[in-house]
Amino acid sequence: MGTILAGHFQLQDEIDAARQALHAAGFADQQISSFFLNPPGQHDTFGPGGDRARSPGAKDTPAGLAKGAAAGGVIGAAVGAVTAPVTGPLGPVVGGLLGAHVGSLYSFAEMKEAGAPEAGGENRAPPRPPGMLIAVAVTAQSEAAALAVLRRLGAHHLERAEGTIVAGDWRDFDPLSAPRLVA
Repeated sequence: MGTILAGHFQLQDEIDAARQALHAAGFADQQISSFFLNPPGQHDTFGPGGDRARSPGAKDTPAGLAKGAAAGGVIGAAVGAVTAPVTGPLGPVVGGLLGAHVGSLYSFAEMKEAGAPEAGGENRAPPRPPGMLIAVAVTAQSEAAALAVLRRLGAHHLERAEGTIVAGDWRDFDPLSAPRLVA
């Protein structure tokens, strides 16, 4: 694994110009990778789609659902038992089921607000913006030249990563990893 510098552009023409400028600065085509980066949530990591098996913002939902269903079921069964002389023997059962359903809605109170930070820190780093990305494998001696080319051409969200570009393909690129922006 080596150091990779990457920059974002909006247009394919800008990527082509950056590739030519990097090539003119001495970087071989095999060291340069360019591709379109999908918006967060659309990287198709899983067969049905999406980036994760479960949304980081929904990690507390199962616990909230269980607490609400249990509390609502107990309260509903108690209300059903009190009304058993009127509703008959099905009163506690129906009351318990209805209470569990209503209580499960308590899980909504366990959801975090949009944009609220996760307790474990999962959502603290902003994701990579979508768009065209060009990456170049650099050495300690060539990093400044590549950075100068990308800045001169107007690349934004410049980042430094560890990885491998083989034959123009950034094989170990992880769209979900937190970008390390270059100052």
